Formats: sequence, structure tokens, C-alpha cells
Amino acid sequence: MLIEVVKGLAIPFLGTTLGAASVFLMKKQLDERIQRILTGFAAGVMVAASIWSLIIPSIDQSENLGRLSFAPAVVGFWIGILFLLLLDHVVPHMHMNSTETEGPKTNLQKNTMLVLAVSMHNLPEGMAVGVVFAGWLEGNKSITLAGAMVMALGIAIQNFPEGAIISMPLHSEGMGRLKAFWYGFLSGVVEPVGAILTIIASSLVIPVLPYLLSFAAGAMIYVVVEELIPEMSTGKHSNMGTIAFAAGFTLMMALDVALG
Repeated sequence: MLIEVVKGLAIPFLGTTLGAASVFLMKKQLDERIQRILTGFAAGVMVAASIWSLIIPSIDQSENLGRLSFAPAVVGFWIGILFLLLLDHVVPHMHMNSTETEGPKTNLQKNTMLVLAVSMHNLPEGMAVGVVFAGWLEGNKSITLAGAMVMALGIAIQNFPEGAIISMPLHSEGMGRLKAFWYGFLSGVVEPVGAILTIIASSLVIPVLPYLLSFAAGAMIYVVVEELIPEMSTGKHSNMGTIAFAAGFTLMMALDVALG
């Protein structure tokens, strides 16, 4: 079991690393249209994963509550939303394509704040992978190893463009390729850390698993609505981001249903 868990936690991190490594292969900054497409695709994957891999299993695991089986999902979802809202206010960061800093005032460099923004984005994704594997480790019937691996693969797929969106612009602004890759690499480190901490927490308090599942879903939906959707819609009006969102959503939904 340990080997499967290690593989599962490594897959999303590998996606970010490979995306950041694209800085060694491409000479120019990512085209704005490509960034929209990649961001929209990532948003679609995250929404589908939140529904099929997190919220639905959360409700299924609370079926003993009868008509109130939705309650843990609602409570956990809102805690996830509020947790990310809190991080948004207490962690200094800067979103891509923005010149304004968010959170408390700081003297941190722009590059550091960009990495912090993506790290905040990646934390709920790591927690989502961790809580699904925690459910599998506890022998939960609604969570299979295949389903946990699909979750990890889906997050890895959308992590690839995220790694590129961090490293490529930094290089285009004059940063060396290796250093730009390192920033993209560091932005993904929080994912396995968040996953491991979530597995430990769920093993200590097994009854909270439905809440942890929906918590991760709420946190990811917050990221999608607060960050990814605005980014895929900036600039001249275009439907490319929306089409990419639909593609990411249907791909993750298909993977989860067919393989999970």
C-alpha cells in the first residue's frame, strides 16, 4: 500500500515539474491565448474532480444520515472556502498578469509572491489527493485505488500548464532558465506536503473523512472562481478559455467514471 500511496502523491508533483521544465525547451513566453486555454483546461479538471472525486463520495459516505447526508458535504465545503479566503488575506501574494499585491504589505520580491500565489493554489489540490488516498487506505468502499490514481492523474494533467505558466513568464522577463524552472518546481512542493498532512489527519480522526473530502472540494472551487476563471477571461473577449474548461471538465469526468 505504501508504494501505491507514494506513487499517487508523486504523480501531481511530477506534472508541475514537467510543466516548469518546459522553460528549457521553449524560447518565448507563452502566448496569451495559450495561457487562457491552459488555465481554462485546468479549471475544468478541478471542478470535475471536486464533484466526482470529492463531493459525491462525501455524500455517499454520509448515507447513514438519511436525508441529511448532504450536511457533512455542505459544512466541509464551506470550511474549505473560508480557509482559502483566510489564506488570501494573510499570505502576501501576486497573481499572474497582475501588478497588484494581495494580502498584508510586504517587501518580498514579485517572483516570490507569484510562487506563493501558486502554492496557495496547489495546497488544496495536494489535500484533495491526500484525502482520497486516505479514504482508500481506510478501506472505504466508495474510494478505490483506481479512483485515487485517477484523481492524482487529473491533478497532474492540470499541474503541467501551471508549472509552465510560472516558469515561462519569469524567463521571458530576464530570469535564467534554471532559476525560472526552480521557481516553478518550488510552487509544486506544497502539494505532496499537503497530501501527507491530510492523510495523517484523516488517520487520526476517521469520522471526519466526509468533511475532509468536501473541504478539499471547497478549497479547489475557491481557487477556480477567484483565480482561474478571471485569468482565462482577461483581455480581448474570447471563447477559447470556455471551450478549454469544457474539455478539461469532460476529460476528468470521463476518467473518474470510467476508471474510478
